[in-house]
Amino acid sequence: MSDYKPPFHMTDRMTSLIAEISEQVGRITVLQEGTISPHLRRENRIRTIHSSLAIEHNSLSLEQVTAILDGKRVLGNPNEIKEVQNAYEAYELMLRLNPASVDDLLKAHKLMMNGLVPENGKFRSGGVGVFDGDVLIHMAPPPEFVPEHIHNLFAWYQQSELHPLIKSAVFHYEFEFIHPFADGNGRIGRMWHSLLLGNWKELFFWLPIEELIQSRQKEYYDALGAADKQADSAGFVELMLEIIRDSLTEITVVGRSTDQDSDQVTDQDKSPTELLLSALGDETLSATALMERLGLSHRPTFRKNYLNPALEQKLIERTIPDKPNSRNQKYRRCTMIDQ
Repeated sequence: MSDYKPPFHMTDRMTSLIAEISEQVGRITVLQEGTISPHLRRENRIRTIHSSLAIEHNSLSLEQVTAILDGKRVLGNPNEIKEVQNAYEAYELMLRLNPASVDDLLKAHKLMMNGLVPENGKFRSGGVGVFDGDVLIHMAPPPEFVPEHIHNLFAWYQQSELHPLIKSAVFHYEFEFIHPFADGNGRIGRMWHSLLLGNWKELFFWLPIEELIQSRQKEYYDALGAADKQADSAGFVELMLEIIRDSLTEITVVGRSTDQDSDQVTDQDKSPTELLLSALGDETLSATALMERLGLSHRPTFRKNYLNPALEQKLIERTIPDKPNSRNQKYRRCTMIDQ
């Protein structure tokens, strides 16, 4: 039995967030009757991959990522396209991975980083630091200690009696602190966090947590850095719990079915752009009004998943096109659509 114990303390905020998340999980389980539609699963998987890679500076858009995974030809950086293909393979394997297996961790890394780094599927052989842009925010432990640290972390997770929501977030932080690989630590760490949560409640396999991490990327890196300085991951755990809660709120809105006749299309079968068009109708509305109709409260998520794709696809248009950021800006369906 390992004596390893991560530096961490419980807070009242965590207890409150666990209660909120548990309530949301129960509500979604009832709404979905234990399942999530294949359409929503695929859509969330694509959003997860896009966001996790965007955090690592992959410049491909959500539409390009979707096209790649649909087998279409996309013009872009070959390495970035390879990252998308690898990430999809790794996430497809996720349901068959054992979250307690270090060998499975190495297998996932091998898939995720295949053709991208020489040491794919192997712990790093050299020193590595965590950078936010050009700023070093963390120097990882020497490589000779990595296997022991990782085995201790996995053993601690299995032995810990903390709530899975808490200990999975602590695991996430400790994994990033150890930084076991030459590259790909962020995307593997976020994927393993989802795997640990999915082992607790299946819906977490399909929840695009990475999307809200991306929208709060500076807070994410700041929390990692603060945990290092304070030798306590409590602040990082609180942030991850907030992100999980907000992700569940989004899936409650997008995934719920209508109370109309059963032969009508349900919300869970609609894409974010289709939901936005339904909310807009033939009216001209502000972003705030659209968010209210969609039941959304997180503006970055609304812009990224709903508003910007609809604008890019020329499904809607701005009423003040020459001043995109005008406080009086509103949106309406495009008056002219190319056939």
